[in-house]
Amino acid sequence: MKKRILGNSGLEVSALGLGCMGLSFAYGPALEKQAAIKFIRGAYERGVTFYDTAETYGPHTNEELLGEALAPFRNEVVIATKFGFKNSTPALGPDSRPERIREVTEAALKRLRTDRIDLLYQHRVDPNVPMEEVAGTVKDLIAEGKVKYFGMSEAGVTAIRKAHAVLPVTALQSEYSLWWREPEEEIFPVLEELGIGFVPFSPLGRGFLTGAITEATTFTANDFRNSLPRFTEENRKANLALVELLGTIAKDHHATPAQIALSWILAQKPWIVPIPGTTKLHRLEENLKAVDVQLSATDHASIGEAIANIAIQGKRYGDQMQNIVNR
Repeated sequence: MKKRILGNSGLEVSALGLGCMGLSFAYGPALEKQAAIKFIRGAYERGVTFYDTAETYGPHTNEELLGEALAPFRNEVVIATKFGFKNSTPALGPDSRPERIREVTEAALKRLRTDRIDLLYQHRVDPNVPMEEVAGTVKDLIAEGKVKYFGMSEAGVTAIRKAHAVLPVTALQSEYSLWWREPEEEIFPVLEELGIGFVPFSPLGRGFLTGAITEATTFTANDFRNSLPRFTEENRKANLALVELLGTIAKDHHATPAQIALSWILAQKPWIVPIPGTTKLHRLEENLKAVDVQLSATDHASIGEAIANIAIQGKRYGDQMQNIVNR
């Protein structure tokens, strides 16, 4: 597996990480515990060294799962987790009070069966707590050896600059894919200026860009995508034009639409490390092969031109969730 360094931090990780949320909830039934452990260890055997979780995933169960699965090779992997919500519940709103950050960190260390968290993200910006206090608390945790690097998630330019002035931000994690390119406008220039890495979540559009989802697809009752405007039957039908484009380019490269979508992201900046999630080993192997797919200048031009003419239908979140996303 090829490696990348997140910004100027020196933190080296596999060029593709693994988003682990879906192993525990959100995209249908959770994977059975032993099957999930086997899957995570299978990812490690295939070269993945970067694993993403959070206190809210489960809640807590995802961290416990990673702690057990990664224990045999803890020193060979980078584990990222997050703080930032009241009672580990996004619906209750943000909570980044210093005492809460410490509480979450101590609990995460136990669940992850480790003596340090490699990358600790603020899950969402808390408008009620000065960013200087948030970064200052994480800075203290780093001085105590409990955390190694500081990250932010879905943060805007002002918050990033305030945090970075107190403690260097190693990585920003936000949604980014061929059907959600907003970070390119204001975020990328700031990350480049400050030497901050970028970790895109949902780089495959929550599965849509793989080509496995059509307007006829039915999700299980507890699937998160049922609540997303972009995944209504009407919008999925309209958005298939993008998937068809990926399929055409994929055939020319003897690749899959997912591999083209991930290769495109990797080609944008050398400090970008996507974290696609999956529960299936064959999908993981498919994703990992994307690091070897080389898109030509013609491919990039074709994709750029086509995207400019494809109007993606549907907001990425419903109103309730959008209120939680503090940009």
